[in-house]
Amino acid sequence: MIQRSSLKWPITLGVVLLALIVCLLVLWVIAQAATHQWAMLTVGTIFLALVLIGVVMYLVLSIKEVRLNRRQANFIDSVTHELKSPIASIKLYLQTLDMRDVDPEQAREFHRFMLEDVQRLDALIDHLLEAARLGNVEKGDEQPAEDLPLEQIARTCVETIRRRYELSDEQVAVNVQPCVTRGRPQDVEMILTNLLDNAVKYAAQEQKIQVDVGPKGKDRVLVRISDNGKGVRFELRRKIFERFFRGGSELERTTKGTGLGLYIVRSLVAKMRGKISVHGRGPLRGATFEVDLPGRPIDVPAAAPPDKVSV
Repeated sequence: MIQRSSLKWPITLGVVLLALIVCLLVLWVIAQAATHQWAMLTVGTIFLALVLIGVVMYLVLSIKEVRLNRRQANFIDSVTHELKSPIASIKLYLQTLDMRDVDPEQAREFHRFMLEDVQRLDALIDHLLEAARLGNVEKGDEQPAEDLPLEQIARTCVETIRRRYELSDEQVAVNVQPCVTRGRPQDVEMILTNLLDNAVKYAAQEQKIQVDVGPKGKDRVLVRISDNGKGVRFELRRKIFERFFRGGSELERTTKGTGLGLYIVRSLVAKMRGKISVHGRGPLRGATFEVDLPGRPIDVPAAAPPDKVSV
């Protein structure tokens, strides 16, 4: 287990230094004002104020560094668990198949479970590689953007999530309208798949997901994904998009994940010059994620009227 840094000492040291600087500043002002040394008073006050600002910035950066260290430690714990669990499961099924004969129906079930574990590992590796790519990509190294049929991609991603979690058509309601966005196909697929995966994980026991995709004006498209879970607390609605962020302790958490999914979503949406937000209002009582992307509606030609038949 990785040792997590404590916020106690940085905060204590910062508060003590701030108190000392404030006391020194007050005493300096009183001493110089008493002797009418106005020039020294002005210069000294400016320097002490700059020192005070520096200490405050140091305290803020130290707290951020400790929190990042905690999130990284949670991330390593979760990745270790996410890697070990499917590998142990696959190993157990393979040992069972090797040690004794099983009937064909049970063998098919074992193969299905192993395939699900492999898909889980594949999704985890995709997240790790995408997070690394987002941090290292340079201009000119990426594939050019292209016009993408958002309706078709959304339906494909919904079908993938339905198969992955064995959800019925009634559990995932889809309302999509013909529209186009501009970007890379793999980026849009990862945005939608991660949001859908997140919605299923944090939905209620009887999962209900609603997906709405459609144009928003002439040059924007809106993707809205809602679930019937507990929602996201207001104070966490910005933090959940930070890298490695997962609320609570990794040892007490029941929901699987690494803390990279929403970070990847936010980074890809920003790269596409879009915006993402989460709130509590929506068709279901849980969280609602809204992704605003550049795009346009597709004009669907109306059906031609039937030819008149002369009698």
